[in-house]
Amino acid sequence: MATTRKIEVNPVTRIEGHGKITVNLDESGQVDSARFHVTQFRGFELFCQGRDFREMPVITPRICGICPVSHHLASAKACDQILGVEVTPTAHKLRELMHMGQIVQSHALSFFHLSSPDLLFGFDADPAVRNVAGLAEKFPELAVKGIKLRKFGQEIIKALGGKKIHPWHSIPGGVNRSLKAGERDGFLAQIPEMKGIVGEALKLIKGYLAEHGDEARRFATYQSAYMGLVNEGKLELYHGKVRIRGARGRIIDEFQGDDYLDYIGEHVEPWSYLKFPFYKPLGFPHGSYRVGPLGRVNACDDIATPEASAELALFREGMQDGMVHYTMYYHYARLIEALYGLERLEELLHDGDITGSDLRVTTRNINPRGIGVIEAPRGTLFHHYEVDDRGAISRVNLIVATAGNNDAMNRGVELVAREYIKGGEVTEGIMNRMEHTIRCYDPCLSCSTHAVGKMPLALTVYDADGNEQASRVKE
Repeated sequence: MATTRKIEVNPVTRIEGHGKITVNLDESGQVDSARFHVTQFRGFELFCQGRDFREMPVITPRICGICPVSHHLASAKACDQILGVEVTPTAHKLRELMHMGQIVQSHALSFFHLSSPDLLFGFDADPAVRNVAGLAEKFPELAVKGIKLRKFGQEIIKALGGKKIHPWHSIPGGVNRSLKAGERDGFLAQIPEMKGIVGEALKLIKGYLAEHGDEARRFATYQSAYMGLVNEGKLELYHGKVRIRGARGRIIDEFQGDDYLDYIGEHVEPWSYLKFPFYKPLGFPHGSYRVGPLGRVNACDDIATPEASAELALFREGMQDGMVHYTMYYHYARLIEALYGLERLEELLHDGDITGSDLRVTTRNINPRGIGVIEAPRGTLFHHYEVDDRGAISRVNLIVATAGNNDAMNRGVELVAREYIKGGEVTEGIMNRMEHTIRCYDPCLSCSTHAVGKMPLALTVYDADGNEQASRVKE
């Protein structure tokens, strides 16, 4: 009887949340199939039913401790629609200011703390060293700079929302706190240093990608469509139209976020709690797309701020159709967005409205539906609420950013497994390469699902009859 093996990496480490990888080998030890499973369950769409919609900007950020700002703002935008109001210029800019703080701190976390150990020590390095503690010991200056950049973004969130995690600032119709002139000046004074840190990180990633050119371009790479918000074709992170661009650079579609149900469907597989969003006219899986930093810089024509625009031009240099499909270039795109976030922060802090006091629009109107769309650090995030005439939530639909890359993460894991697993030999370095495929996308699984228990990291080998042959466990 032919014998197969099933390899399991559970959970994937140095990402936000819990997931596992399974790889099935055929009788010759070659990869037959590979999957990335999200092993958590989320219930926000159900237990928010019956709540007053005004509570949603406070409830939904509890979906996640990493990107609560994204849920806070998407929720507030949905609630604005239920009220039928346009927020004031000051409220709009203060919300965007907090959002840029979130982009900067989250991208700093992903690059410096989660992914850089693989890049600096190598995929095959001893895992006892290849981690954040090892990074702090061998590259202390770089580690401190990563912490300073993340702290800068978090302090902006705290100044507006009262705390770094689960802030409370946006409310239906506006915001509840203004920005003081002293706070504005303090943040402005730090921006040159923060730009310097991002510049060093850009130099690091460009050097890595040049040194490891072949592997970096080959690693988990495939051609796909990309999604991102745009404003007159330029990169937009807070408010714009949803654009989908095809693999050859053609704009497939562009639509208002309110109309997302006409364009976006969600496919379900029995082996993962994370759904697979897709572009409806093409169906699943042909309509799958990628989101997040690489998705956005491919979807847009350009970036509105000068330094990030210049970096984007370098990023696209020499690429066919101007499209960059290399999965490992997510790190590069992420740092371009961090630079854009700092430039946009500088613009907002110099804007006279930012210290204004016209913070909220009030009304007694209640519309039956509200949809808020925003670019979370990890991709396009949709909050959709329906309410009764008293404002009680009757239906919630959330398409969380990480889900947009679910098909891509599965494809990437299989590509890496097929390339590196030969003759059934699975080393620590190969396992780490499969994990790094997931890290490129910087998923937030806590965001897209919810844990129902503690899961150890384990690799298990099964025979063709499903009998366990061997296992390795990492606590």
